[in-house]
Amino acid sequence: MSELELPVVAVDRIVETALEEDLAAGDLTSEACIDATATAVAHAVARHELVACGGVVFARVFARLDPGVVFESHVVDGARVPPATKLWTVRGRARAILSAERTALNLVQRMCAIATVTRTYVDAVPRGRKTRITDTRKTTPGLRAVERYAVRVGGGQNHRDNLSSAILIKDNHVAACGGVRLAIERAKRHSYTCKVECEVDTLAQLDEALAAGADIILLDNMDTPTVAEAVRRTAGRALLEASGSITLERVTELANVGVDAISVGGLTHSVRAADIGLDFEP
Repeated sequence: MSELELPVVAVDRIVETALEEDLAAGDLTSEACIDATATAVAHAVARHELVACGGVVFARVFARLDPGVVFESHVVDGARVPPATKLWTVRGRARAILSAERTALNLVQRMCAIATVTRTYVDAVPRGRKTRITDTRKTTPGLRAVERYAVRVGGGQNHRDNLSSAILIKDNHVAACGGVRLAIERAKRHSYTCKVECEVDTLAQLDEALAAGADIILLDNMDTPTVAEAVRRTAGRALLEASGSITLERVTELANVGVDAISVGGLTHSVRAADIGLDFEP
């Protein structure tokens, strides 16, 4: 599976759950007002500039209620489009389109928003710099697969998918274990095939993590001069990730001091939904 593909099983599970939430006992309005044999054509239209994302998800929502629906995509995921752009079109049973409308829009509005914000952060990295923009596990419960796909569409990269996919020693692990060095040494003994990342809050902890052989070090809530000193002290012995209260304005300066990655929780946990409407043809 390429980085811009979505796991179909995960998408179908998300779609099924969302539709069940909205249609637990049917769609009373559509059933009352719309003839069962009526058909319709509807277009998803961007109300403002955005990065398109989620066509496959959009299509599968409607197909779940009308297997015979015809879906047409007018843009590719990752394309930056101006206002009034027609993104996707569905043709099929009117009742099904009306019943699926809100669920489909809820999902793609969030996906487009994440892709758009991510592209903004990626574009803030100066040309020629090695710094990668990554997401975090601060995702909407149940929607991680589509939200992380949206980050990739926006040009960002994914951090660990879940707690079993990588070792990341956080501040509470350090506190519970009894210190940075001890936590790293235990982690390395636990899995010799897995890289060990450790969060540090101070330069003293950075030195301790380097001495213990950490592969990746997360610099948590450090100002830019401190991050620059961390880069100097590390001198390539470990990858460095800046994280914590990352704003768009700081991306350029952090990239310029040489960090390998900047993780941004705001890519997923606090985006404002993109404005996309579903316009029916008369």
